[in-house]
Amino acid sequence: MTESRGDDARRPVTYRAAGVDIDAAESLVGRFRALAASTARPEVVSGVGGFAGMFRVPGAQPETILLAAADGVGTKLLLAREAGRLEGAGRDLVAMNVNDILVYGAEPWFFLDYLAMGRLRPDQAEAVVSGIAAACREAGCALLGGETAELPGMMGPDDMELAGFAVGGVAAGDLIDGRSVEPGDVIVGLASSGLHSNGFSLARRVLLAGTGWTLATEIDELEAPLGTVLLEPTRLYTGAVKAARGRFSLRAMAHITGGGLTDNVARTLPPGTRARLHAGSWPEPPIFRLIRRLGPVEEEEMRRTFNLGIGFTVVVPAAQAQKFCAAMAPLTGGAWPIGVVEEAPPDSKPEVIWS
Repeated sequence: MTESRGDDARRPVTYRAAGVDIDAAESLVGRFRALAASTARPEVVSGVGGFAGMFRVPGAQPETILLAAADGVGTKLLLAREAGRLEGAGRDLVAMNVNDILVYGAEPWFFLDYLAMGRLRPDQAEAVVSGIAAACREAGCALLGGETAELPGMMGPDDMELAGFAVGGVAAGDLIDGRSVEPGDVIVGLASSGLHSNGFSLARRVLLAGTGWTLATEIDELEAPLGTVLLEPTRLYTGAVKAARGRFSLRAMAHITGGGLTDNVARTLPPGTRARLHAGSWPEPPIFRLIRRLGPVEEEEMRRTFNLGIGFTVVVPAAQAQKFCAAMAPLTGGAWPIGVVEEAPPDSKPEVIWS
C-alpha cells in the first residue's frame, strides 16, 4: 500500500482547492437573504441563514412554529453510486434535513424528496427511496411525497442528484433558539457516525485522487475498508433530543454540517457570548486523522470543513452537563463536554475560540 502524493506532497490542501468555497457560499446567502426578505409575510419568524426557516402557523392554539429545511448529500452521492450503496444515501438525505429542524426543538412531521436522474433506473431509484423511508420511520416523520425527474440531455445517463425537504413544528413556548444561553453553560458534543455528508470533495481529493486507493482498500488506521467508513450514513439525533426534552434544560443546539464546528456552534449563540471549544476533549475518529496527515490539511481547515467526530452540539447548564452526557452517550455513540460559553463584548457577533 502506497501513499504517493506527487511533487507538491506537503503543500496544504484546502476545501477551496478541492472545489468548494465556503466563504463564497456565505456571501451568496447574504444576497439571498435580501431577496427572500422582499417576500416576507407577517407569519415569518426567521428566514434565510438559519438551520431552518420558521413560520408561525396562523390561528394555531397553542401558538405553533412551523420549521422547514432543504438540503442534499453533496458529492458523497458519487461514492454511494460507485459502491452501490444508494440506500445509505437516502438515509443521509433525511438525516441532513431532519437534524436541521431538530436544532430548534421541533418534531419532524413530514418529508419530501427530489430525485433527478439522467436515465431512469428503477432499481437505483427504489434503493434511494427505501433508505429515505427507513430513516423517516426512525425519525417518526411521514414520507409525504416527492418528485422523480428524468433529465436526458441535461444530465449524463449515469448521473443522479438528490434533494430533500423536512417540515416539522414546535409550540412557540418550547422553541429552542439560544436566547437563554448564559456564560458558564457547557457545550456538549454528541458523536457523529463519521463524515456524515460534509467535506467529501476534500476527502475524495485527499484519499482517492492521489493515493491509488479505492473504496475497497483496507488501511491500517481504519476498522473497515475505506468505502465502508466513508459511506457510513449520517446519524439521526431525533431519539436523543426527544429523550432529553423535559429532563434537561436545552438552551441551544447545532447540527455540525458545512462550516464544521467553527461556524455552526457560533450560529446557535446569542450576541454578547462566544464559545470556547477544547481541542482533544473527545475521541476523534481515525478517518479524520488520516485526512489531516495525508493532505496535509491544516487544523483550521479541518475544523471548518469536517465535524471531526461531533455531529451535534447541545448547550446545557453546567450543573446538568455530567448527567446529560451520561444520558446521551448510549443513544448517540458518545457524548462529551467539549467547551464552554463565555461572555463577550455586548452585541458582538458570536464566534468560536479554540484552546
